[in-house]
Amino acid sequence: MERIIRQFDPITLDEMSGIRLMNRIDTKFVTTMPVLARLLVMAQEEYLAQEIKGERNMLYETTYFDTTHYDMFYTHQYGHANRQKIRFRTYVASDLQFLEVKTKNNHGRTKKKRMQVTDMLINDALKMDFIDKHLRYGHEGLMPALQNRFRRLTLVNKARTERLTIDTDLEFHNLVTGTDRKMAPLVIVELKRDGLCFSPVLEMLRQLRVFPHGFSKYCMGSALTNDTLRMNRFKPKLIDIRKIANESNSFVL
Repeated sequence: MERIIRQFDPITLDEMSGIRLMNRIDTKFVTTMPVLARLLVMAQEEYLAQEIKGERNMLYETTYFDTTHYDMFYTHQYGHANRQKIRFRTYVASDLQFLEVKTKNNHGRTKKKRMQVTDMLINDALKMDFIDKHLRYGHEGLMPALQNRFRRLTLVNKARTERLTIDTDLEFHNLVTGTDRKMAPLVIVELKRDGLCFSPVLEMLRQLRVFPHGFSKYCMGSALTNDTLRMNRFKPKLIDIRKIANESNSFVL
């Protein structure tokens, strides 16, 4: 896989700064490593690969917070519009950490607000003000709920109108139950673009018979590592994930 990734022309983090797409439409796909290898070969002429300090397939670490009643988990599960998530994300290669609030509105657009931080504590004035401004639940009563780690390859189309993130080696650690789950067979592809502009990768995915499939890392990770949560509406997605990953016995529901 590394050999294929190295065949992409690079784009630097500075060059990426104008393609942040903080107000965007996201489309997710779930597939496997063999299909990913075919997709990357197809995409080499149309996309650039983000490179930071010589790395392209970079390590990310995330800690999600929720209320003590798991309001954000249940709001997503029941399909409510204007749902939100709050997380601390560490970009290991660039040694950057952000507190981020994501809001998905009833038009399918995702807006992300973030501030750079140096720790994951939420008891200082700046973080509390940020949370109270952007998160409808406020800062009181939030608890750390779930951690994940994964590798991310970020591609940018040469027209620079979209980003494609490709996540592999996904692992979860539940901070409430202590349960761990590895999901190595799965690949999460997310297309991020401003509106419905032309996307070269959509036709490639169609040819590979990979179709849109919702996958919230926070919700799926929570459902897989905390059996005290009500998750009836997530069960079909969990079954789909098992089917996609059934060639590996390292992932068991």
